[in-house]
Amino acid sequence: MAEPQALESLSRRERRKLEVRGRILEAAFALFEAGGVAATRVADICERADVAEKTFFNHFPTRQHLQRAIAEIALEELLADIEQARTLPGSTAERLAHLFKNIAKNALDAGPMQREVLAELVQFAHQAGTESEQARQLTDAFGALVADGVARGDVTRADDPDTLTDALLGTFYALMLNFANLEDYPLRERAAAAARFLGRAFAGERS
Repeated sequence: MAEPQALESLSRRERRKLEVRGRILEAAFALFEAGGVAATRVADICERADVAEKTFFNHFPTRQHLQRAIAEIALEELLADIEQARTLPGSTAERLAHLFKNIAKNALDAGPMQREVLAELVQFAHQAGTESEQARQLTDAFGALVADGVARGDVTRADDPDTLTDALLGTFYALMLNFANLEDYPLRERAAAAARFLGRAFAGERS
């Protein structure tokens, strides 16, 4: 989303385009949360956003483009959650516990759309065999949390920080993919257990 100062430098036409795009996204969010992604028609989104279908497809050529735009917003929120966890007092293990608890809560509170959005987020954030900006953003964010712990002295130096970052990122991906694809997956419990495991491993506890 553009900052106010950036918006001021845009032409009226560009501001109008951003405003319409924002309305479409807001409408899609509301309908996806109420009934899920698959059950929501483009026509329903257009009616709620008060735009013509032609206008919709000017902004989002396919439904996949729309879902990816929503996944990008979800990624921005996740990055903000990681950054917020880095500011908390306490140990790295406590920060991980807070972060994973928050990730699970947000996923469970978001309604029917969240499983599909999370699957899309993981798919576009880390495409096998390719480098993507989103994958780099996630890696850097989780890596910064690991680096904080190394600097504070409560994360082991026995393992390379990149290895610890990969473990943290892989755990996040596994949780999200399981939640997205397994109907009865106990996300809250598994996220808490994963955070405890990572906290012990990062502290160098091997037992």
